[in-house]
Amino acid sequence: MTVTLFISLFTIGSMACGLITEAVKKAYENADKQYSANIIALVDALVVGGLGTVVAYMLLNVEWTVNNIICIVLMIVCIWLGAMLGFDKIKQTLEQIAVIIPKTVEDKEENNEDK
Repeated sequence: MTVTLFISLFTIGSMACGLITEAVKKAYENADKQYSANIIALVDALVVGGLGTVVAYMLLNVEWTVNNIICIVLMIVCIWLGAMLGFDKIKQTLEQIAVIIPKTVEDKEENNEDK
């Protein structure tokens, strides 16, 4: 994947993912349901970034190499971060990860103590 292709896909994917994320958030607000904006953005990034990059590869006859598959994963992450544009969403994600990690460590410690 060339840098130009990566930046082009990132720009288009981030715009599309941002719009889809906002639409889904509005749908949840209208239904009076709680949601996590960063998780919605992640799911959208998986679909838009992953599927969009795969479609671009197919249309441009790009070879399926390990490097190009890694670029698909990187594109998903970049589009996810691009769709979350805003410190508050990135901060929310980091806080959620910080809550999950101690629970995982505690669970492992409890399993070790049981043995």
